[in-house]
Amino acid sequence: MSARHGEPAPHGRATKIPEHPEHSEPPEQRRVLAVLALSQVLSGAGLAAGITVGALLAEEMLGSTGLSGLPAALFTGGAALGAVGIGRICQRWGRRPGLTAGYATACLGSLGVVLAAALGNVPLLFLSLLVYGAGTATTLMARYAGADLAAPARRGRAVSLVLFATTLGAVAGPNLVGVTGDVAHGWGIPHLAGPFLLAVVAYAAAAVVLAIFLRPDPLRLAQELAEAEAAAPEAGDPAPAVPGAPRADTRGVVTGTAVMTLTQLVMIAIMTMTPVHMRAHGHPTEAAGLVIALHVAAMYLPSPLTGLLVDRIGRLRVAAASGAVLLAAGVLAALAPAHSVPALATALVLLGLGWNLGLVSGTAIVTDAVPPATRASTQGLVDVGIAIAGATGGMASGLVVATGGYSTLALSGGVLALGLVPLLVLAGRRARGARPDATAPAAPAAPAPAPASGEQA
Repeated sequence: MSARHGEPAPHGRATKIPEHPEHSEPPEQRRVLAVLALSQVLSGAGLAAGITVGALLAEEMLGSTGLSGLPAALFTGGAALGAVGIGRICQRWGRRPGLTAGYATACLGSLGVVLAAALGNVPLLFLSLLVYGAGTATTLMARYAGADLAAPARRGRAVSLVLFATTLGAVAGPNLVGVTGDVAHGWGIPHLAGPFLLAVVAYAAAAVVLAIFLRPDPLRLAQELAEAEAAAPEAGDPAPAVPGAPRADTRGVVTGTAVMTLTQLVMIAIMTMTPVHMRAHGHPTEAAGLVIALHVAAMYLPSPLTGLLVDRIGRLRVAAASGAVLLAAGVLAALAPAHSVPALATALVLLGLGWNLGLVSGTAIVTDAVPPATRASTQGLVDVGIAIAGATGGMASGLVVATGGYSTLALSGGVLALGLVPLLVLAGRRARGARPDATAPAAPAAPAPAPASGEQA
C-alpha cells in the first residue's frame, strides 16, 4: 500500500487490513493512543488556565461582572475558528500537522494574554483570548484522532482514553493557580496571569510531542486502509462494479452534533460564572480553583467508564443520561448555599460528568456516521458548532448573572439540558425503524452502514 501526499508508508511496509474490521484494529493504534495521551496530559494544563481565571482576569481588567463571561465567549469563539482551520489541515495533510498547528497557535495566544495583563491592554487581551481558543479546539479534536484507527465496537473506549489523559494536566492546572500567580507576581505580572504562563509551556510541549512522535498519521492510515479494503473484492474481477463513494449518515451527524453542542453550552455557561459567584461571596481564588479542578476532573476522569458504557449499552442511552445529569447539576448549583464550597463543588462535579457523557457518546455517534474520506472536515464543522455553543453560553452567562443571578443561570441551564431526552427518544425510534436492535451493543457481523442515530448494531 503506498502512502499519500509524499509520506512513506508506516514503518516502510504496508499495514495489514484487519480480517474483522468490526472488532480488529491495526497494530499502529496502540502507538497512536500512547502519543495522543502524552500530548493531552500536557495540553490539559493549558486548557485549565482559561477555565479557572479567564473570567476573573477580565473582571479585574474591565471592572465589570456583566462582561466577565466575555473571555469564555472569546476563547470558545476562537475554538470555532480553530476547529475550521484544524479540520481543513487534517483533511488535507493529516492529524499530525493539524493538531501540532493548533497547539502552537494556542501557545502564542497564551503568551499574548500574559503580555496583555502585564501591559493592562484590554484589546490585546481580547485578541489573545481568541487565539488562545485554538487550544480548546485542538484538545477536543484530538479525540477524533484516537478513533481514526479504532474498531467500531471500541470507538467509545478509544475516544475516552484520549479524554482521560487530559485529566492529569487539567486537574493540576487549577490547583497551581497560587504557585503560578506568585511566579507571575515576582516577574511584575498580575497574579491572575500566572496560569497562562503555565499554558505557554504546556501547549508548546504538546505541539512538540505530536510533531515528532505521531507517526504514522492515524487519519491518513485509516483512509489508506479503507481504500484497500474497498478494492480488495475486486481481485480477479476484470470488470468490477464501481460503487459510489461512501456517504455520511446525515441523521447520525445531526444527532451527535446536537448532543455535543447542547451539553457544551450548558457546561460553559454554568462553569464560567461559578468562580465569579464564589469570589462575590468572599471565597478566595484558591477555593474557586479547587472547585474548578474537581469540575475538570469530572469532565475527563470518568471517560474510561463512559467509553465502555457507550460501546456496551449504546450511544443514545448514554447521551440521554447526560441530559439528566446536567439537570441535576443545574438544580443543585441553583439551590446550593453561596457559602458552601462542598455543595458548589458537588454541583460542578455533576456538571463535568454530564458533559463527559454527552461528549463521548456524541463523538462516537458522529464518527460512526462519517466515512474516513471526509471524516476530518466533517468533524471540524461539528466542532465549530460545539465552539459556537460554548461561546454563546459564555457570553450569555455574565449577562444572565448580572440581571437574574447565579441561581437563575444554573437552573435555566439544567432545564435546557433536559431537552436532549425527547430528541434522543425520537432518534432511537428512527433507529429501531431502520433496525430492530439499534440500541443494542455491537455484535460480530459484516460491516454495514451506520443507522440513522449513529448507534452501533
